[in-house]
Amino acid sequence: MTFPATRLRRLRRTQGLRRMVRETSVRPEDLIMGYFAVAGKGIKRPIQSLPGQFHFSVDRLAREAKEVYKLGIPAVLLFGVTQKKDAEASEAWNPDGIIQRAIQAIKAKTPEMVVIPDLCACEYTDSGHCGLLTADGRDVDNDPTLELLARIAVSYARAGADIIAPSDMMDGRVGAIRSALDDEGFNQVAIMSYAAKYASAFYGPFREAAGSGQFQGTRQSYQMDPANAREALREVELDIEEGADIVMVKPALPCLDIIRLVREAFPLPVAAYNVSGEYAMIRHAEKAGAIAGPPVIRETLTAIKRAGADLIITYFAREAIEQGYLD
Repeated sequence: MTFPATRLRRLRRTQGLRRMVRETSVRPEDLIMGYFAVAGKGIKRPIQSLPGQFHFSVDRLAREAKEVYKLGIPAVLLFGVTQKKDAEASEAWNPDGIIQRAIQAIKAKTPEMVVIPDLCACEYTDSGHCGLLTADGRDVDNDPTLELLARIAVSYARAGADIIAPSDMMDGRVGAIRSALDDEGFNQVAIMSYAAKYASAFYGPFREAAGSGQFQGTRQSYQMDPANAREALREVELDIEEGADIVMVKPALPCLDIIRLVREAFPLPVAAYNVSGEYAMIRHAEKAGAIAGPPVIRETLTAIKRAGADLIITYFAREAIEQGYLD
């Protein structure tokens, strides 16, 4: 009988051996934690659509950010939740707006924390869309929306943001934002573009959490078709040409192939967003007893990193570190 000369199992015998030859590791500094900021004081309110996540008032969010920074998480991505909505998304650039105050509070308490406000109008428009509508109200008007996004970006930079993260998917928005930031003296503020953001079915829990779920029509006219891969490379290339410092793929798990394509094609840092639907599926499956949460969370984050992501935006970030899922 002939026995195998190559035995790959030799290096799998113990946990120590497996860790020695492990090709992919997720570290705390790879993670970005997402948060939802609301008006009020002393608020830490559970988000029904995202079990284990919360709406935070600014004061509580600043304390939360300090705690996660001590865990080794270097950055937070912020979303504003407000009832003050109108056609022009005027609350988004209000110097005393929820995100502006959240940025200031976090920086006051933890200056070293990298603060990244998500830049989109959907939480602030009464239409629920990501920009200003055309005259017939059927679609987002691209070019006037660029002016709006630039104005919001400058407002966030004035509040102390380190990185601006435009998620609207308007054509030319990175260039418009970069130009506006530079003109106002914020040439050191970076841009992390949602470069390949798909019109995904995995955003439902987020839209409830952010209060942006009520809209007429579709976002498919500006978000990408999930069937397209080559188009993602075109989107990323254009954002890089316009001045993006980090490019993002969203969602993560259905787009591991896109993360790999982007990683291989471009030298910039690549972020991936482990979105609300991906988070919620694991949480609900865990509650139903269908899976064990910790190993699934570990495997999920490892898969995203293995695909090529340098940074992972995930609602699991704090839990993953505190519970030792990254070991």
